[in-house]
This record gives sequence, C-alpha cells and structure tokens, in this order.
Amino acid sequence: MFSALSRTLLNLLGWKIEGNFPREDVPKSILAVVPHTSNWDFPLGILVRSSIKSDTRFLGKHTLFKFPYGWIFRALGGYPVNRTINNNMVEAVAAIFKSHEKFSITIAPEGTRKKVKRLRSGFYHMAKAAEVPIVLTQFDWGNRKVVFSEPFYPSDNKEKDLAFISSYFEGIEGANPENSYGWKKQHK
Repeated sequence: MFSALSRTLLNLLGWKIEGNFPREDVPKSILAVVPHTSNWDFPLGILVRSSIKSDTRFLGKHTLFKFPYGWIFRALGGYPVNRTINNNMVEAVAAIFKSHEKFSITIAPEGTRKKVKRLRSGFYHMAKAAEVPIVLTQFDWGNRKVVFSEPFYPSDNKEKDLAFISSYFEGIEGANPENSYGWKKQHK
C-alpha cells in the first residue's frame, strides 16, 4: 500500500526512477547518493525506497538520532554516525554487512549539504572491506529523476575507481544547484 502511494506521489511531483534496483542477484550493496544539497533529499529518498520496495538502510549524522526525533530516524532504518570522534566506521559497516545475508545501505559521499570539491572516500573503503558493490545513485533535481547505476565493483586501483565514480556524478544538479558536486552550469 505504501509503495503504491509513494509511486503516485513521486509521479505527481514529476519524478522518474531509472535503473534496476534492488536486484535479486545483488543481495548486498552500498548506494552512493549524489548530490546531497538539501534536507529535501531525505524525504525523496524515503519515497524512492518505498516505491521500489527496498529495505535499504541509511547512515546519518548522530545529532539526527537524539531526542525528540531520534526514534523516527531509527524506525526509518537509520544508523547514527558520529564524525566528531575517531572511530573505525569502515570496519563497523563491514561487520554489519558480514552479519547479514541481505543488506544495503545508503551513504551521501559528500558528507554534507554544502559545496564540496571532491567526494569523500569512506563509502568506497566500506565497499572494499565488506566486499560488496557500489550502486551509484543520482538524485537529479534538474531533470527530476533518480538514476541507479549497474553495480560497480571496486578494483585494486583506487584512484581510477574514484575518478570513474566522480565523473559519473559530474553535472548532476541537486536541489540547491550551487552546492552540487561538480556542477558545471553557468549561473545567470
């Protein structure tokens, strides 16, 4: 029921979903969602997740999980991340993957809604440590579409892989275009 409602709402808002996710032949994956420029990315992600009947979880900054709203983010599938302390998130996430037969998690590699010059590489290291593919996911607000790539399996060439991943997101417009990663359009 919620899936049909989510699909209807996305259609009414003019959004389309492209790509094949979730896939039965890929039981584990990390979804790298770019660009992340607005708080509106979260409800969009929840609608997309519901409409495609996915149980994908997400990582979010730990402050979202505090009283009084923390229970909502946990109920929606969130895992809190405290970036202010030195912890080994890569190994922690890899351990979560290894403890499940089927599991996917969404990460915003920019790590912020502000403009960034490069994507953070934590999601890449998590995928390598967990031995799972990355599904590159464009939240293209300019064209009102969410695009899922084919699963990308990291190689032993980190620089080449990250260059490929970065190029995949070039020119994709976020909800706040001026903060979009690699955004190249000219402002008028």
